[in-house]
Amino acid sequence: MKLYRPATVLVGILFVLLGGLTRLADPEHVFDDSSRVVKNGTIGQAIPFGESSVTVDRLKFARAYLPDDSSKAIESSGIFLAVEYDTVRGTAPTPSTDLRLTTDKGTVYRPISGTYGTALDFAEPGFGVVGAIVFEVNPADVTELTLQIRTSQVITVLAQDVAIDLGIPDQQVAQRLIDAAAAEYLIPKSVTRVAS
Repeated sequence: MKLYRPATVLVGILFVLLGGLTRLADPEHVFDDSSRVVKNGTIGQAIPFGESSVTVDRLKFARAYLPDDSSKAIESSGIFLAVEYDTVRGTAPTPSTDLRLTTDKGTVYRPISGTYGTALDFAEPGFGVVGAIVFEVNPADVTELTLQIRTSQVITVLAQDVAIDLGIPDQQVAQRLIDAAAAEYLIPKSVTRVAS
């Protein structure tokens, strides 16, 4: 059996770490990386995510949101967009995810922190979760919104991401949805159910 010198092992580890840091240094281009497979879908469609699945059920625009029943409504000069989703867990563990909304102009919106969910919830195998994630968006820049669910990678392996078209093709449709926005949106707590 051949043993390697400690210096050779350290150089190998250094190259692996440098490769990982290079990927982390430029995260905007990772979504277009050849080591990632992107599954595309639309609202109402169950999209495979590893052995699990993700479905965006509906969108709701609101001028304010309530984190829970007893809190004061939080308002914005923009508008809030709630993405209500449904996940079903497979037998394999689900990876940690990074969520973002992107527009046709390249704007990126992140989930509001301090609410019930800034990431997708998955239950135990055989169960599903119904939940919602809230984003604060610019009303003038919500055309061709896409929800990106990106798998967080620790090592360089083939990762699967999801891109869901939220069905807002132009500013005219966006304006109709914004004009019909609710005064307040109560963020629901995630509910676990038996997978069907």
